[in-house]
Amino acid sequence: MRDGFAAPSPEAAVYVISVAAELTGLHPQTLRTYERMGLITPVRTGGGGRRYSHRDVELLRRIADLTGSGIGLEGVRRILQLDSQVDALRARNEELQAELAATREALRRATGRRAPEASFTRAVDRLPVLRQPEPPSALVVWRRSPR
Repeated sequence: MRDGFAAPSPEAAVYVISVAAELTGLHPQTLRTYERMGLITPVRTGGGGRRYSHRDVELLRRIADLTGSGIGLEGVRRILQLDSQVDALRARNEELQAELAATREALRRATGRRAPEASFTRAVDRLPVLRQPEPPSALVVWRRSPR
């Protein structure tokens, strides 16, 4: 907070097209072209004006960097799609790791409170085992074979 004003969130659409163009070093017509191609989707005002967020400006800078390094717009589109997929997979992986940790904790508590029954022991033998090799960038999951 500066001078009593809070900074807008990164998703707040606050920049008009001329400001977004100036911040990214791109021509306003280039921003319109990227919008037509579906690379960026600015918020529209009631009067039809475009408003860009800080995230939009960062995305435009990324597109400019990629095109500046010689990548065509279709290549940029594919790179952005793959980036989005990677982000979604990372988020899902974190959800699954949290779920596995919670399951393991519940199992630990359950086994610590009572003597294991035969059916319970068989169920535990069917649970996946998780091993995180060094570094923890890969995950290996396997099941024990039935006896």
